[in-house]
Amino acid sequence: MRRAPLALAVPAAAGLAFLVLPLAGLLVRAPWSTLPQRLADPGLLAALRLSLVTAGLATVLCLLLGVPLAWVLARSGFPGRRIVRALVTVPLVLPPVVGGVALLLVFGRRGLVGGWLDATFGISLPFTTAGVVVAEAFVAMPFLVISVEGALRGADARYEEAAATLGAGRWTAFRRVTLPLIAPGVAAGAVLCWARALGEFGATLLFGGNVRGETQTLPTLVLTVFQVDPADAPALSLPLMAVALIVLAALRDKWLRPVAAS
Repeated sequence: MRRAPLALAVPAAAGLAFLVLPLAGLLVRAPWSTLPQRLADPGLLAALRLSLVTAGLATVLCLLLGVPLAWVLARSGFPGRRIVRALVTVPLVLPPVVGGVALLLVFGRRGLVGGWLDATFGISLPFTTAGVVVAEAFVAMPFLVISVEGALRGADARYEEAAATLGAGRWTAFRRVTLPLIAPGVAAGAVLCWARALGEFGATLLFGGNVRGETQTLPTLVLTVFQVDPADAPALSLPLMAVALIVLAALRDKWLRPVAAS
């Protein structure tokens, strides 16, 4: 390890301060003396519980849809694959508010798919708990797909070919050979997906709403509290900050290195 030149060390220190100071300000301004009472508020607990449940359900939905999509992108050749891959990553750069509007236009009661769901099955997704799950899955799935696709590209396909020569079908080879090989990538993608879903705000607010006990997640509660009493917002933000730090630390120590090594 060499010492960084001054021309790089100074802007690097400034960049670090730019990223760390807002987090430090959150910790400094947090009302530590009354924090236990604030965190025990029933509204906060309900929002936290709903956030954990919806983020978990969104992650399950992403696993069911995202792992097969990643396999198709990594192992199948078809026209327009690059375009499909680009479309999969669009939610990463799409403003969450725009994503919420797009979801309303598709899954709203008068949307392209929502109108049919409402007329045929009586299912209405907007401003429901299910709508929160859909919004969170929409913004979080690219993290899973990218991670799993990278793991699939790094895995040796000869193991699957060997399983095929021994008589294993494609599904058996995928379940008993491919999945164990890419398990670290799936785990990393699932955790990133869950963390992104837990912190989602814009699409959730527009598509799911902000109804206490039904669609009010912890990020939307922070906005509501900040509009009424800004002094309480730092206390409510600490659980989200703690989850983010725990997820990043866990990924750094357990999953990112095996994926990179593959």
